Amino acid sequence: MVKTLKTIGIWKALRFVWFSVFCEILRLSLPPIRVWLLRLSGASVGWDTVVFDVRFANLYHYGFSRLKIGRRCFLGDEVMLDVRGGLTLEDDVTISNRASLVSHINVGYPDHPLQKIYPTKESRVMIKRGAYIGTGAIILPGVTIGRESVVGAGAVVTKDVPPRTLVVGSPAKAVKKL
Repeated sequence: MVKTLKTIGIWKALRFVWFSVFCEILRLSLPPIRVWLLRLSGASVGWDTVVFDVRFANLYHYGFSRLKIGRRCFLGDEVMLDVRGGLTLEDDVTISNRASLVSHINVGYPDHPLQKIYPTKESRVMIKRGAYIGTGAIILPGVTIGRESVVGAGAVVTKDVPPRTLVVGSPAKAVKKL
């Protein structure tokens, strides 16, 4: 605990506590109230968007300011959104249950032996208009999912997906143009 406080500082530790409490309030709210609370907290959320029981990670860095969700989107239960590097979901995006959008990499404390090989990196994830992310899919930092593309259930997406393309597997590979 002492090492954590020395690394992130008291301000980020307090932000961590605040956002942990706030996320519990979100979880207890109905979807329309949840959207309203997200907007109030600095997220951009379009009209007619439904946000079910979503989990947010790494809010203590920038809060919700890097979260942009378009109109008519649907985010299912237990979706994990790592907002540190930024997330943009354009209009008509559907993210199915337990999918994860990861926008940063950090192997641990600054003195971790792998920090020199894998330094902390933040990189926005972009989901273009009309895309569908299947159950349990994982989208890694810096990836763009093209317009009207489909990411199959359980896929691990490490590279950009072209528009109107179905990708499946781990790592995800294109199997069909739509």
